Amino acid sequence: MVLQEPKRHVEHVYFVESGLVSLRVVAAGSMLETAVIGYRGVVGASFLWGGHLSTHQSVVFFPGSAHRIRVEELRRLVKERPEIREHLFEYVQALTFQCVQTGLCGVRHDREQRLASWLCLASDAADDRVLPVTHDYLSSVLGLRRAGVTQTLSRFEERGLIRKMRGVLRIDEPKCLEQRACCCYKLISGAYASSQSAIPAKELKG
Repeated sequence: MVLQEPKRHVEHVYFVESGLVSLRVVAAGSMLETAVIGYRGVVGASFLWGGHLSTHQSVVFFPGSAHRIRVEELRRLVKERPEIREHLFEYVQALTFQCVQTGLCGVRHDREQRLASWLCLASDAADDRVLPVTHDYLSSVLGLRRAGVTQTLSRFEERGLIRKMRGVLRIDEPKCLEQRACCCYKLISGAYASSQSAIPAKELKG
């Protein structure tokens, strides 16, 4: 399910309560994921600070639930309640940092580090150790060869870090997997921790 398309007007902001959303850059027939948005994350919040056209494609790849609100209504709410605006601004800063750091990671770190980092970040975002991902999916969003993804995941499984099952992947040793991840994982997770996450959707209903 596609929530937002590049170069299209943004009408709604989504406050994710469960599931995972992939934030992607799409150009010239190619695609690269820049962030994974999950539990208590927000899709489209950056448009509160100007601009009406989406620069990313937002795709749900792990079904869940979200609270949807029109951009105009959310703008009204943040004017009435400055604490919501501040909380959202902190979240958008963390999300922007993740997008930038992901780009750097793609050119500076090796396949094993990038895969471990992605699995850790996705697990954190979903608040779940079981992820509905395939080798093809990871190859596509990370811009890696499928054969290399399969080889690396097999090594992780041999070390007892993960377990591959049909259509899903389970993380058995998250702490050990974190040690295989590049520094980007800690930097990105630290940015979100500092932002104290996005404001809960239920607070928008008051």
